[in-house]
Amino acid sequence: MTDKLLSLWFTLLATIWDILPIIAILVGAQVLIIRRRIANLPRVLLGFFFVLIGLTFFLEGLERALFPLGKLMAEQLTAPAFLGLTGGETSVDWREFGWIYLFAFTIGFSTTIAEPSLIAVAMKASEVSGGAIHPWGLRIAVALGVAIGIALGAFRIITGTPLPYYIITGYIFVLIQTWFAPRMIIALAYDSGGVTTSTVTVPLVAALGLGLSSHIPGRNPMLDGFGLIAFASLFPMMTVMGYAQLSEWATRRGARVGPPHAP
Repeated sequence: MTDKLLSLWFTLLATIWDILPIIAILVGAQVLIIRRRIANLPRVLLGFFFVLIGLTFFLEGLERALFPLGKLMAEQLTAPAFLGLTGGETSVDWREFGWIYLFAFTIGFSTTIAEPSLIAVAMKASEVSGGAIHPWGLRIAVALGVAIGIALGAFRIITGTPLPYYIITGYIFVLIQTWFAPRMIIALAYDSGGVTTSTVTVPLVAALGLGLSSHIPGRNPMLDGFGLIAFASLFPMMTVMGYAQLSEWATRRGARVGPPHAP
């Protein structure tokens, strides 16, 4: 019990240390640049207190539950015994790794849905757009992009194909989509790639990539283990713009068909 309380205390101190620069910048800009008093100061201080406590428990929960579980699952799924590999093998068949692709897809989807930064962005996007962008629609679109990207990244590690081929091709598709996507969604789609690489997603995805590259014959964890985060940042841009394009097409089709005529 003492060890747990001590760990929680150190997490609290680390969180305070991380939040202090943000508070200093906000307060400094308000007082020194804008030169106006902070409105509702007690409410603002209470909000900072709740943020501090919430982040502390959130990070402690991740450290004690989610991170060890994700690392354990990544190690078990990439263990040579589970993959049916022997010490003398030098090549693998990518078709025998179905469970790895499925795990990569589900871990990418589930961690993104739970990502606090994405939840905040989805709520603000819905607020600014007047409800035109549904929070759950945006979150699912981003989560699907991350899930597809992580699964494809796992495929890349298993096959050993160079990372630049995927990234360059992906950004070519993003540029093409940008030309045809609704202008309102483009900036949000580009930001969606960044909010996915945050507290929940990165450690689990990195553990999967490093575990996979460590157990696949002929792979180097330093060269092949990293790069999954690039997929997690790239593919949400495609899926969010695709979601907006499909929504726009459905709206136009509904307007063209019109309401049914009364008999």
